[in-house]
Amino acid sequence: MEEVKAGKEIQLVTFKLKNEEFGINVHKVDRINRFKEDEVTKVPKAPDYIIGVVNRMGRILPVVDLRRRLGFEPKPSDKYTRVIDYRLEDDSMVGFMVDEVTGVKRIYQDQIEPSPPIIAGIESEYISGICRLDEGLIILLDLDRLLTPAEKEKLKEVVK
Repeated sequence: MEEVKAGKEIQLVTFKLKNEEFGINVHKVDRINRFKEDEVTKVPKAPDYIIGVVNRMGRILPVVDLRRRLGFEPKPSDKYTRVIDYRLEDDSMVGFMVDEVTGVKRIYQDQIEPSPPIIAGIESEYISGICRLDEGLIILLDLDRLLTPAEKEKLKEVVK
């Protein structure tokens, strides 16, 4: 008989940065694309974590290197690198480049624990919790809080 979990079910898109696994709410993800360097248009004077912009079906999206934005060392893209097109609270779209998308996982609200002040070198203001699974930890990111209001304005300027 299948074990029944308590609490509300949540679906996460999971991905890796360095050796850590992260998760974001699947309902905020529009699509996941293979990163193709030749599709990115560089933007002069943009912050170093903004790789450039891409055209997604007629819509211009800024692409943020999530490694750089979180303070990890940069890594060249490879065949596993993906861009997650993510819908922010204000309904604008941003592409977040990650090392590798590992899948979609179903978890339950009661599996989420509060985050410690700093985990994996990331400040807790960007982390909405930690999910402990048999196969390890998933750090739940809140990408809406990751970008400051000033950075969100900068992204809007980039796509104008």
